[in-house]
Amino acid sequence: MNFDFNEVIGFAAAVLTTIAFLPQVHKTWKTKDVSGLSLPMLTLFLVGIILWLVYGILKYSPSMIFANGITIVSTLILLHFKIKYNKK
Repeated sequence: MNFDFNEVIGFAAAVLTTIAFLPQVHKTWKTKDVSGLSLPMLTLFLVGIILWLVYGILKYSPSMIFANGITIVSTLILLHFKIKYNKK
């Protein structure tokens, strides 16, 4: 892997945007309150992140692969909570 200045910026962005998403996962896990989560938004977001991951793989961008891989897992966890704890 070739880490140039662009990838350093990419990893900084990846770390910040990934960390920003984790408090929502933690809060939802602790409170089991999913009323503020939109199932269509989470689904569209997941598809978008999967496409960003594929793009990162095609561009050989470690920062994009790292960030989007972790964000996919976080989004899948939130989707699981939304489906499991959603009040009907």
